[in-house]
Amino acid sequence: MNINFTGKKVLVRVDFNVPLNDQFQVSDDTRIRGALPTINHILDNGGAVILMSHLGRPLKKLNPDGTVNRKRYTLNHVTSHLSNLLGKPVQFAEEAVGSETQKKADALLSGEVLLLENTRFYKGEKKGDPEFAKQLAALADIYVNDAFGTAHRAHASTTTVAQFFEAGNRCFGFLIEKELENAKHLTDYPKRPLTAIIGGAKVSDKILLLETLIERVDNLLIGGGMAYTFIQAQGGSTGNSLVEEDKIELAKHLLERAKRNQVNLVLPEDSIIADAFKEDANHKVSPSNAIEAPWMGLDIGPKAREAFRTVILESRAILWNGPMGVFEFPAFANGTRDVAQAVADSTEDGTFSLIGGGDSVAAINQMGLANEVSYVSTGGGAMLELLEGKELPGIKAIGS
Repeated sequence: MNINFTGKKVLVRVDFNVPLNDQFQVSDDTRIRGALPTINHILDNGGAVILMSHLGRPLKKLNPDGTVNRKRYTLNHVTSHLSNLLGKPVQFAEEAVGSETQKKADALLSGEVLLLENTRFYKGEKKGDPEFAKQLAALADIYVNDAFGTAHRAHASTTTVAQFFEAGNRCFGFLIEKELENAKHLTDYPKRPLTAIIGGAKVSDKILLLETLIERVDNLLIGGGMAYTFIQAQGGSTGNSLVEEDKIELAKHLLERAKRNQVNLVLPEDSIIADAFKEDANHKVSPSNAIEAPWMGLDIGPKAREAFRTVILESRAILWNGPMGVFEFPAFANGTRDVAQAVADSTEDGTFSLIGGGDSVAAINQMGLANEVSYVSTGGGAMLELLEGKELPGIKAIGS
């Protein structure tokens, strides 16, 4: 952020889309803490900070009378928590734009902080509406985008707003800079062997990522529910395991491409199978390609965990996205736990490891290993699109 912030009002797009408890208190402030270095840098260098963010999807869950549910989705829920973290008062604007908000912005002094109301209260936000973006831009002299988690969305506050600031008056915050630099360890200058560990429920959620990785990685470890589509594509019996029948041909195609590219694609040799999808279901170990109904695979088995660990420890760069099983259920969390530990052990040995957002972040946090890997991304969808080779609108807007 090579901009002089002294005496300037700075509009900062942050990602304060945080979980709240039943009393609307912040229950996980990871994203808020992620924005603190940028906010404090601007304040320490004589600027006034105007923060904008979305919270939830309020226009999809309107009140019965068709109005926005402000009680549930107001960003004012975040104000006191943010104030405590910053050690100073945080003012709140009850609208993101408008005459009253403009007055508050105009009156803001250097070192002060103003938080705007939820940008998704306005239809113009998701549409990328220029008029809404222009009203946001009118509040400040400088625009800083530090919301990596929404950088893949061409929304008004993440993308369109940048066009109303000269190139010298718009930049990324420290969080986005860190995300982009860490992604380069996998895309631009990866150490070898490069290993991707991909889990989660469905192949369909990660088609583009898998197709891209097969062109880049040395090892591809596939776990989670999505593994059974590949196992069935190889002719295995998967019982009542989650299988996307319409993606079997795609799985065959990906297996063939991996072979052609000499990628070591590893599927779980065995699984922890259950007779129902519930926490207290009966469970046992079974070969992954010989599961009989009504049993279903809910985690990778001990042989698979050992095989995955061996590859992980031999790697020098690792991407992990997606759990190995239903880790929310203790009986089916061992695969995810062992993979997390293997990634941490490999990292300690000098390997670069990136946890690519989503459930993987929840898993690594649950296992207490977040500080033992190289980098934990704050943006699941954005990081995946970046690794897929897509150009993110929020990133492009700052440079264009």
